[in-house]
Amino acid sequence: MRQSSITDIISPIMAGPSSSHTAGAVRLGLLAGNVYNAKPEKVIFKLYNSYALTGKGHGTDKGLLAGVLGFAVDDERIKNVFDTPEAKKIKYEFNFLEDFNRHPNAVDFHFEGDLNMTVSGNSIGAGEIIIDKINNFSVNLDGKYNSLILVYHDEPGVISKVTGMIQLDKVNIASMNCDRSGKGKEASMCICLDGEVSKSCLEALNSLEHLYIVRYIKKLEI
Repeated sequence: MRQSSITDIISPIMAGPSSSHTAGAVRLGLLAGNVYNAKPEKVIFKLYNSYALTGKGHGTDKGLLAGVLGFAVDDERIKNVFDTPEAKKIKYEFNFLEDFNRHPNAVDFHFEGDLNMTVSGNSIGAGEIIIDKINNFSVNLDGKYNSLILVYHDEPGVISKVTGMIQLDKVNIASMNCDRSGKGKEASMCICLDGEVSKSCLEALNSLEHLYIVRYIKKLEI
């Protein structure tokens, strides 16, 4: 049986009434924004189920936008985020939906700009979160590890080249999730790391022939 951790018992320090609906929302926004890693022209937030029904009252909409803008969970600006200069620099909209195939606290972030990307995740309680999909690929990001997200053309040997470069950098792989749309088509890797990869390692990964998206996402500090 799983033992409760201290974060299961004590809610995080936050601006807002709910750890799942407010703190979790900010953390989801932060992680999704880090995955996108660019300034979007517009963000469409799709909130599902409990998030859709009670999210406004609990500040979920404010938390999601604040996270995307890079605000910390305890930032007092969250309460009035819609009036901040940062929020006025991008377009955004919120859609409230019901889909019982999705988690009770699920959200999709549709980023539009030079790069279009959809990041999906769930707030699972006590401020804990999970990003489980980027575009159509399954991932497993919880913000607790430094992580690499790679999208590439499926070719033999790509995975071994990537993991070999990480090994040469003397960084241990904590977990790894691979997905693809089909043999020889677009594929993805989500690699959680015990340490930090070097700038030279990232440059080497970016130089690999078949990789066209490389994201190094630092673990959340809050």
